[in-house]
Amino acid sequence: MSAVSILEVKTSNELKQFVKFPMELYKNNPYYVPSFIKDEIKVWDPKENPALHYSQAKQFLAKKEGKIVGRIAVIINRKEEKELGIKKVRFGWIDFIDDREVSEALIQTAINYAKEHQINLIEGPMGFTNLDKAGMLTFGFEKIATMIGIYNHEYYPQHLESLGLVKEKEWVEFEMNFPKILPPKVEKFSKLIAEKYNLRVLNFKSKEEILPYIKPMFKLLDETYKHLSTYTPISEEQIKTYRDKFFPLIAKNYVICVVDEHNELVSFAVTMPSYSKALQKAKGKLWPFGWWHFLQAEKKNDRANFYLIGIHPEYQRRGVTAIIFKEIFVRFNSMGIDFAETNPELEENKSVQVLWQDYNPVNHKRRRTYALKF
Repeated sequence: MSAVSILEVKTSNELKQFVKFPMELYKNNPYYVPSFIKDEIKVWDPKENPALHYSQAKQFLAKKEGKIVGRIAVIINRKEEKELGIKKVRFGWIDFIDDREVSEALIQTAINYAKEHQINLIEGPMGFTNLDKAGMLTFGFEKIATMIGIYNHEYYPQHLESLGLVKEKEWVEFEMNFPKILPPKVEKFSKLIAEKYNLRVLNFKSKEEILPYIKPMFKLLDETYKHLSTYTPISEEQIKTYRDKFFPLIAKNYVICVVDEHNELVSFAVTMPSYSKALQKAKGKLWPFGWWHFLQAEKKNDRANFYLIGIHPEYQRRGVTAIIFKEIFVRFNSMGIDFAETNPELEENKSVQVLWQDYNPVNHKRRRTYALKF
């Protein structure tokens, strides 16, 4: 049996191999959705990723018989350690062939890194922050991935569990056949709530009009999810990074903002047309032709994805979601959207899951992080 060798990524060429490995592993897989190669490379550049200013990270490749057979990244988020008292090594970007020797070598690499830093806990797959991709798919392998979801083979969780890792956090995702007729109670309550609290939906005439509301959206996101035990506030640098990365992909009709009489943001929802098939066709590159597939996906699509939703705590139990969903209903129907898919939501986050209850949601995907204490 050929031994597995672990190589730390140190050169730009090795980083490209690290980024491109899953594209080879999932070649011709109809459910895998690749990321942009340039964006993935930027993740490891401190000039592009502010999380590296307060985190330590390394990437590794696994080789067997001279071929790349796996990869893994390890991260220590010192901000998380300082603000939440959580001391652990996050592992992510983990991919491997169906060979237990390979998966064991990768997990052992994470364990060794943790021990080097006097840490006795590893958890993953996860990224640097709360807004990075997280969770290994455990159900829904026959469903196409979203732009912000991790896809993996069915054998992945089997390997990790055989190595002694156990479930740490669980996420659920829902798919909805969007209704052609608005539920009467949504129609009724949206009008009542808007009048009672002097709320209104902003009508953006261009994408540029959304820009002043991006920072308030992230601040509202902090307010919405700060009660979750693992949530850390989003820094100013992170806001800029996410804005620069995702704003070009936003379509104005997919962003809903609700403000009060003082023009203060009280709720918002960021949805997007599904870019999954566009990303598959682009094969990791926006140029020279990838942009065309994205443009077509924005113009003609029957599927949308929910990405972010925020509601100020003072309005979370006041029915403001009725206003959001009425507006989404009107826009989706005008654009021919038949299906909507949520982003991953923590299993215990019932306050978010209740938002979909009137739309017959189907839990079509589940994912989890795995942890090992030693």
